[in-house]
Formats: sequence, structure tokens, C-alpha cells
Amino acid sequence: MANKTKKIKTSSNTIAVNKKARHDYFIEQSLEAGLSLEGWEVKSLREGKAQIKESYVILKGNEMYLFGAHFSPLNSASSHVVADPTRLRKLLLNRIEINRIRDKINQKGATVVPLKLYWNRGKVKLEIGLAKGKKSHDKRQDIKDRDWKRDKQRALKNTNKL
Repeated sequence: MANKTKKIKTSSNTIAVNKKARHDYFIEQSLEAGLSLEGWEVKSLREGKAQIKESYVILKGNEMYLFGAHFSPLNSASSHVVADPTRLRKLLLNRIEINRIRDKINQKGATVVPLKLYWNRGKVKLEIGLAKGKKSHDKRQDIKDRDWKRDKQRALKNTNKL
């Protein structure tokens, strides 16, 4: 009898995270959207070669697109396919969701930013957030709150040891 070895997945479902978005924006609401991808892009995502840090979502006509995301093509990609790492990628959303997002964008200061790229049941999903920009004093307040929480946790940890 041959021993069957099982592959154990140690990695999480997350492909890429946009940490800068939560620092620069107040996220009011988040939505899950599918992505329309080509074959080489899916292979690249399986290797974890994607960046959404400098990307954003644009509304063009009645459709939404991911702009500025960089999916690095693999060296072993097919030679007859021309790989464009920063092409526009269509977001798969319902008409109702697109209309709701359009209404929010028309408000002053509102925008749509990509937050996280991940796998869900074998499909690539993008978490997008309806956001409003932060001012510099808001960012400083967030840093103060984070430092206070850290100090409070340290104090609690030290009192629990005694």
C-alpha cells in the first residue's frame, strides 16, 4: 500500500491588504466584490504576487473597475499571452450595489477604496470600502488612541502577573 500524503495549507485566504487605506480614510461601509480576471492573473494570485496599495476604484459608465492594482506575471506564463500587470479589472457587483455606491460617491468627499484581496470558495474577492478622507489631526488622534490602548494593555498585563 502506498502512503498518501496530504497537503496542508498553512497560508490564510488573504492575498493582499491595503493597510494605508485605513490610515488615510474613515471606512463607513465595506462590500465584497468579485473580480474579472485572466488565467495568468489567477496563477499570479495563487503565488501571492499582487499589490493593491496604490490602487483605487473608478466608476466608468454603469460599471466599476479596479485601477492601479499590480499583479506581477509569472516567469512561467504562456508566451502567446501579453501580460499587462496594471490593466483595468472589472468589479462584479449588482446594479443595486453600483447605484448605491454611485449615490455615496456623489456626496462631498466620499470615495471607494480597495481594502483587501482574498480567496473565497476558490474565487478571488475584493473587499471595497466606502470612505471619507481623514485630516491630519484625525490621524494624530488615531495614533494617540492606539498608543493609549497599548499602554492600557501593558498595565493590565503587569497587574495580572502580580
